[in-house]
Amino acid sequence: MAYNTCNTIIINIDEDLSAAEAHGMATGMLCVNEHVESELWLTELLSNNDIISDENKYILIRLFEETRRLLFSEEFEFDLFLPDDDTALDLRVQALKCWCRGFLFGIGSGASSANCSRDAMEILRDIAEFTKLDTDVEDENDENDFVEITEYLRPAVLLLRDELTQSGNNFSA
Repeated sequence: MAYNTCNTIIINIDEDLSAAEAHGMATGMLCVNEHVESELWLTELLSNNDIISDENKYILIRLFEETRRLLFSEEFEFDLFLPDDDTALDLRVQALKCWCRGFLFGIGSGASSANCSRDAMEILRDIAEFTKLDTDVEDENDENDFVEITEYLRPAVLLLRDELTQSGNNFSA
């Protein structure tokens, strides 16, 4: 699935959103309830904008369902949906911030912190801190920091998924 294609579709729906934020939202929602319907996610994305072509809706539903498949795969295939490595670092960092914001929204729309372990709460605090990353980046150290954060997030998200789906934090789908 091409990031730029999905990003264009989502920006046309709401210029304040991005494909990264939408993916983060989907991931968060799925971490809380692996059976959540793509329609609930689309409703959140579309908010007051009902205008989307069938082709674009199909692409977004594919993104959601592919996210579900990868998130629950036994092969550890899940990854964040961010711009390619050849995109400027500041844009990738901005996308990462948006992904984290979307993820927290997705988690928050269905999970109760009362059932979260200390480790899960710490991960959620880390993700909240990542929404504040500085986008004024320019050197190799910044690139390394970006890679380190994304590498931290993959297993952290899977840990949250395991904990939240087992603790009974579920959306009413």
